[in-house]
Amino acid sequence: MVSFGLIDEWDPAPGRLVSWSASPDSVARAASAPVHPAPPSHQQESYLRLAHRNATADFRYSGLCVVTAQVPGALDLDAMTRAVNAFLLRHDTFRTWFDLGADGAVRTHLVDPDVIDFVPTGYGEIDNAEAIREHVQKQTPGPFQWDCFTFGAIEHAETTTVYIAVDHLHTDGVAQYLSCVDLAQLYAAQVWDGGTELPAPASYLDYCVRERAQSALLTPASPGVRKWLELVHGNEGELPSFPLDLGRRGGGYHRSAHLTVALFDEEGAARFEQVCRDNGAEFTGGIFAAAALAERELVDADYYFTMTPISTRGTLAELGSVGWYATLIPVAFPIGANASFARAVVAAQRAYESGLRLTTVSFHRVLELVPDDAGISVQAGWSNPMLSYVDARDFAGSEFFDVARGGVYANRAAAEEVLMWINRFPTATSLSVIYPDTPVAHDSVDRYVNALRSVFLEVVNGAR
Repeated sequence: MVSFGLIDEWDPAPGRLVSWSASPDSVARAASAPVHPAPPSHQQESYLRLAHRNATADFRYSGLCVVTAQVPGALDLDAMTRAVNAFLLRHDTFRTWFDLGADGAVRTHLVDPDVIDFVPTGYGEIDNAEAIREHVQKQTPGPFQWDCFTFGAIEHAETTTVYIAVDHLHTDGVAQYLSCVDLAQLYAAQVWDGGTELPAPASYLDYCVRERAQSALLTPASPGVRKWLELVHGNEGELPSFPLDLGRRGGGYHRSAHLTVALFDEEGAARFEQVCRDNGAEFTGGIFAAAALAERELVDADYYFTMTPISTRGTLAELGSVGWYATLIPVAFPIGANASFARAVVAAQRAYESGLRLTTVSFHRVLELVPDDAGISVQAGWSNPMLSYVDARDFAGSEFFDVARGGVYANRAAAEEVLMWINRFPTATSLSVIYPDTPVAHDSVDRYVNALRSVFLEVVNGAR
């Protein structure tokens, strides 16, 4: 099982802290990197613009993703230094940085490979977990600095905790897993002098060029654009929102709160999956059906509408590439007052598969194409609820997750909506939720999670 949460919940054991960050000379040379013609991805551009608009916030508004693992014994620090630099050179997203040009365009800068130089710094024995957490957050810059990623090791008596801290700009959920695997293999090759050479990953910059080229072909008459507009028009011109009150009043920011609960052991997950398949659907469709039934019970909703993230990696080489390869697709379908799970899961599966056809139709691009009088009231910097499903059993090495005592943590960035992740591991399936840290939202999320878990359990026990 992997632990999920906010970085405040990460509790590393005391030890000798060493961290890797860009050398001063590397930072200085990277700052003069020329503009590169590859654009940021749609997701990156939206994220950067939002971070720029909220640069005056008195906390880190942008996302920081921290992935941790525990390994036996002491690290070979020289070998890890070589592995860190080899890792950064493998994935060209780490050689890019961005700024806003005079015309307001987000520009990409590409750093030469010979500029990359991450060096270790020792901080001695630290027996305070809060101090370690503060160190990681303060040492890792925000998204408008090139070196917005750092690495570290906390050496204990018989084990070492290794972490990778990367601004969300350069990583998605799959990339966080890939980063761990890549770095571990590169380190092993350094320590044991050899090993199997890793296949070359795809270029993230090439992906960004391809994504924008596909988007440029879209017009207001394109079927995918028309489908998005049909869904949003059917929701009174708005994207979906969480069905319960989140207590967000007036202006200002709300930091994020977190909740993780267990849904199934693997036996229960297998039973749930079998019920879905007996009705011609998959586990993914079952998740959205359960959410729709929960919302029907909570607010008497007769229509379910949410968004879910999809990996846009399209080639074998991209499956091994670190970057923000993701887009959001809609999942929308009616839910009757007396709908059974058997009926709901069929509708949910069809809606999910329909949404998959919009994988190459970014809603960011759709908004660029919509005229002002189109009846769409979605504004720049839009937010939406999200329900994600990841079957981590598909990841190579997933059988070692429990041994490595892995963790995935986020900083307490701004939160406007409710983001949910359902993660299925070899031994258990969990639900993690990030939401605005208000008293009302805590109560609403508790109610929602309890209703959702109740539906899941009823399906597993044959009561639905």
